[in-house]
Amino acid sequence: MTNLLQRMHRSRRAIRVAVILFTVGFPTGAWSVVAEDLDRPPNIVFILSDNQRADFMGCAGHPFVLTPNLDRLAREGIRFSNAFVTTSLCSPSRASFLTGQMARTHGVRDNLTPWKDENVTFLELLARAGYESAFIGKWHMPGSLPELRGVDPFVTFISQKGQGRYLDCPLIVNGMETPSKKRYITEELTDYALEFISRPRKGPFCLVLSHKAVHHPWRPPPDLADMYTTRNPPFPPEFHPLVFITGGNLFEGLIGRPAGLYRDYARVVTSLDRQIGRLLDRLDRLGTYNRTVVVFASDNGFFWGEHKRGGTGRWPYEESIRIPFLVRAPGFMTQTGRVADQMILNIDLAPSLLEMAGVPIPDSMEGTSFVPFLKSDFIPGRQAWLYEYRADFPFRVPSSHAVRTQEHIYIEFEGRRGRELYDLENDPRQTRNLIHTEEGKRIAKVLGAKLEDLKRGGEF
Repeated sequence: MTNLLQRMHRSRRAIRVAVILFTVGFPTGAWSVVAEDLDRPPNIVFILSDNQRADFMGCAGHPFVLTPNLDRLAREGIRFSNAFVTTSLCSPSRASFLTGQMARTHGVRDNLTPWKDENVTFLELLARAGYESAFIGKWHMPGSLPELRGVDPFVTFISQKGQGRYLDCPLIVNGMETPSKKRYITEELTDYALEFISRPRKGPFCLVLSHKAVHHPWRPPPDLADMYTTRNPPFPPEFHPLVFITGGNLFEGLIGRPAGLYRDYARVVTSLDRQIGRLLDRLDRLGTYNRTVVVFASDNGFFWGEHKRGGTGRWPYEESIRIPFLVRAPGFMTQTGRVADQMILNIDLAPSLLEMAGVPIPDSMEGTSFVPFLKSDFIPGRQAWLYEYRADFPFRVPSSHAVRTQEHIYIEFEGRRGRELYDLENDPRQTRNLIHTEEGKRIAKVLGAKLEDLKRGGEF
């Protein structure tokens, strides 16, 4: 049934009919769709943050971090509560968003493996279909700057090994070094984004806005430097301050007082949210509200003491692999403000954007469009998916493969760590490894076979 629906949704006519029928059938909280907007492809804005946990948004229940603009996106769109990355590491995850492919396919296996220019991005495919496409912000994939076909402008930075810096960060604009014009990088990248979307044009545009925030070392803007000073971070029960000065955390930017680091992380999230507000306001003023799809996500999660770990992803645990994922898609949704629980992945972004643009999805893409989920709560999502990670120097995290279902995650680590199995329904914090229990052995046998099937290229 899912495949049939997806074939239907590839047709522009079917989309128009579905939107009209759903809007009539669900009047409460439904989009008001202008008929002429349905006859042209939508504009697309994809905003990517860095190392932002799924729960660091007000709409996701964080106890104090203020994100009014992300909350607005959730209110006017859909929040996917079960969104994940197939590799919890910056470079592979970013390549997966752009290509719709797993790391083993696009070739960026870790933060040291170069991007291949033969990779095809959704930006290129949209440009072929008449879109004006732009990439603005953090590229952070090894090798020289890529040949991003169909992209103009391409604005990025190479300082700090591609990480950039929060203050006075020089940029590379279409291959030319350009001094920073604004003190704070999040604001400057947004300025470039505003200039791009404000250009006069006859056709649609696609913008990828890839922020440095909220990667360490966290530097909030001066006016937010004292925010959250009285708030106590909600560290997990197993938290211990020594976690932040052991285990290689020199490379994770976690040397310092944990509460202060946590507050700076929260401040940078709020500063990012403020710039997202500028972008949404400009779309409103340009009159493109009903013609622009906006997606917000992050490249991986972050540990704040969970599993006695601190820092960026790599490990196949929930705090690492789960990401924020918000979609506001006028004309493709029925009811706004809801939370969808189907499992979606970073590799699903590219095919979804292509489907909404009416562009054929190439067979080379391994993701699946989530557009049907925008229309209905009742369409089932994937039942299982593959996680992969290859150890990268100097981090002491073993290579791993895992299969994640709605109920369990089964993990196979290379080396002495062995295997792990967690019941996510009864143990969502993954504190009890069931691998040596009788029940665990039974489940591990089934999931182990599924993992081997997925590693061989089995369908997600």
